[in-house]
Amino acid sequence: MAPFIVLAVVTALARLIGLLTGVSWLDSWPRAIALGLAAMFTLTASAHFLEPRRTALIAMVPPRLPNAAALVTLTGILELAGALGLLIPATAPLAAAGLFVLLLAMFPANVRAARADLGIKTMPLPARTALQALFLAACAVVVAA
Repeated sequence: MAPFIVLAVVTALARLIGLLTGVSWLDSWPRAIALGLAAMFTLTASAHFLEPRRTALIAMVPPRLPNAAALVTLTGILELAGALGLLIPATAPLAAAGLFVLLLAMFPANVRAARADLGIKTMPLPARTALQALFLAACAVVVAA
């Protein structure tokens, strides 16, 4: 739930600052959402490197995939790179598209974790699925901007 809260709060604050100050860089929903996503992916990437969440993420990787620890590290790096790309207006749509694909690629691990009661246990599968759809929609808004 923390990623959703970060996304919502940072997006709302960025949009409010844009409205109140007239800062053109923040004066649109897609830019505010890009900032919210950047904050959210920075938060989620930290779990890929810091214990005890790292061990929980490694446990979520399907066993048919090789070197779960390396995959968790790689996806954390990709999340950080995507977050950085979201902060640069010229690269934000490409970064959001990459993160969209990454979310889709990682979702089977969330399904497996929810069904097997593994890894980070924050919510049941229907709630995880709804939240994933929201994150995908946020990325799509930035891609379309």
